[in-house]
Amino acid sequence: MRLTGSFVLRLFSGLVAALLISAPSRAEDGYQLWLRYAALPQAEAQALSRQAGRVLLPPEAGAMAQAAAEELERGIAGLSGRKPARGSAWQGPAVVLALPGQWAALQPLDADLKALREGGYLLRTMTAGGQRVTVIGAASERGLLYGSFAWLRALQTGADLARLDQRAEPKVAWRMLNHWDNLDRTVERGYAGQSIWNWWELPDMRSTRYRDYARANASLGINGVVLNNVNSKPEVLASSWLPKVAAIAEELRPYGQKVFLSVRFSSPKELGGLANSDPANPAVRAWWQAKVDEVYRLIPDFGGFLVKANSEGQPGPHDYGRSHAEGAAPMADALRPHGGLLIWRAFVYSEADATDRAKQAYQQFVPWDGQFASNVVVQVKNGAIDFQPREPFHPMFGAMPKTQLGMEFQITKEYLGFATHLAYLGPMYEEVLRADTQQPGGTGRATVARILDGSFYGDGRVTMMAGVANVGSERNWSGSHFDQANWYVFGRMAWDPELKSEAIAREWVQQTFSAPQPARESIVQLMQGSREAVVNYMTPLGLHHLMATSHHYGPGLWVSELARPEWNPVYYHRADKGGIGFDRSPSGSNAVAQYAPAVAARWARPATTEPELLLWFHHLPWDYKLPSGQALWPGLIAQYDLGVRQVGEMRARWDRLKGVIDAERFADVAARLKAQEREAQWWRDASVAYFQSVNGLPLPAGVAAPALKLEDYKARHLPYAP
Repeated sequence: MRLTGSFVLRLFSGLVAALLISAPSRAEDGYQLWLRYAALPQAEAQALSRQAGRVLLPPEAGAMAQAAAEELERGIAGLSGRKPARGSAWQGPAVVLALPGQWAALQPLDADLKALREGGYLLRTMTAGGQRVTVIGAASERGLLYGSFAWLRALQTGADLARLDQRAEPKVAWRMLNHWDNLDRTVERGYAGQSIWNWWELPDMRSTRYRDYARANASLGINGVVLNNVNSKPEVLASSWLPKVAAIAEELRPYGQKVFLSVRFSSPKELGGLANSDPANPAVRAWWQAKVDEVYRLIPDFGGFLVKANSEGQPGPHDYGRSHAEGAAPMADALRPHGGLLIWRAFVYSEADATDRAKQAYQQFVPWDGQFASNVVVQVKNGAIDFQPREPFHPMFGAMPKTQLGMEFQITKEYLGFATHLAYLGPMYEEVLRADTQQPGGTGRATVARILDGSFYGDGRVTMMAGVANVGSERNWSGSHFDQANWYVFGRMAWDPELKSEAIAREWVQQTFSAPQPARESIVQLMQGSREAVVNYMTPLGLHHLMATSHHYGPGLWVSELARPEWNPVYYHRADKGGIGFDRSPSGSNAVAQYAPAVAARWARPATTEPELLLWFHHLPWDYKLPSGQALWPGLIAQYDLGVRQVGEMRARWDRLKGVIDAERFADVAARLKAQEREAQWWRDASVAYFQSVNGLPLPAGVAAPALKLEDYKARHLPYAP
């Protein structure tokens, strides 16, 4: 038999096709995040193909509508196995992207679409123009983009497409990620590789990751990205650097995200060559005006600046005897004509201030309520110390009714085990957002969520929620696969601060893992309890900031020799022979007085303080009786033991999913949980050993002694921790 070239080619093509059919379509390495669009069961896939055979958008559609249509095509193809056609002629069945006045058949919807606020969308399955169509409608292309992602999310989370009727609007105007990425591509508190911004190659070479990153953000409704570290370098505003920023802005723009820059307060002096950076100096004001004008010539939709001033050694207005409001004024004035926003961080504490660190931000900002410019948002961390596993809500929320306050959460887990430990942060965000400040000045409950989204005040103020990003150059974006969920839950709660963390976890799991429903539900429950486990084995009963210094990894309860008192863990736990805890009651630092009277009264007394915050507000004797009936010493150890046990249960729950979860991700998570269980025991043992060395008390009956001596734990050094 003579083999012709065409026969060999056909044979080879057939073999390749067979191999492709039998092999997995793509590795489950985490790169696709929650945008995997894994194939639906056959019946559902066929129904989707029938209902969404076409994607319709008008010929004059802009960049965001085009991005929305592309995502719909990508998603429908993945979910149904068939890519829909795209067109602009009214044909059905179809998914129709609709703005007011664009489709005659949808004219009855125009009033509803026009009423949607910026970014809002409507999803509806209906009959129009003689066709059965799915409408994704909005008042702007941004809403079409968000609505397209929401429709694809609904497909994957069990929505009934035949009866679909949803309307959603963002409750918070600015939903932002703050990157702590440095210009040399290192990332402060980043545990997922280098920065995704390859500044050296920009502006000429642009990674495809930039668009994929933008897609992920858009799927959550994130609309602002601060590109660089709050510990900023002046060079980021150099004329030679700004084209690099403009290139990133160009990549993110079709997905509805504006770029912001962290800028150094002293830039007029350090970059501009002025004698000083005093905000009262006319030359300084002129420099900021000229620099802002230069930025907007390159990036017309530039978002604005983020500033860290007079904090942790950073320069600021106090260097010149000015307030934070006075320091913000020159930049705010320069940005205002362009519609730019100035975000001024309230994370401040000073070595020259001997008062309780938890009080210092309130003291520096609250007296200036009403003095900040109209385009300034003061960005406040969720708690008054620093992104701890648990903190009470920051007392500034509700205490500055005339000032626009934004929330700063941390997504990257600086104090929660880096990328090693599994800690789903949704319950922590929810705990803070639902806290009732009981402050006056508005209508309804004064929860942190309602203060943030402006509904408590009802005055149309600028609203904002920011999260310190956990994104890096690693293939799966965040180091740990489960850390992707923290990016996801932050974005969803920034859109609506009153969403429930468990429902969001369920959404994320359904889109992220192809597994039977019982397995997915098991993962949700694992996630929901994970943050509490971390609190229990690291900082139970309101203890805080006990981590080793500098890198914040592992226990360092004994550290006491650092120059500044508030850098030492002993400053926070204050354990001695008589007891443990930081007294912030009226008999101590009186930090409780910074809260509304009803809240202050509750936290002023140990008997009315929640056990979870007991040692945050009170220094108590070791034999103090807890609500459980136990004395404090055995009760504290019981919490440590509970945390270790909870991690063991998490690991066992995950192990039962072997063979159900794809092998690559299963193995990665299993290895991390094994490390977490070992390190939870390390935290427990080192903490018990240290506190016993201070109080001299015997271990309660039946309690296991630490595996090593205290000196062995103290001797552990981690010079190359991330």
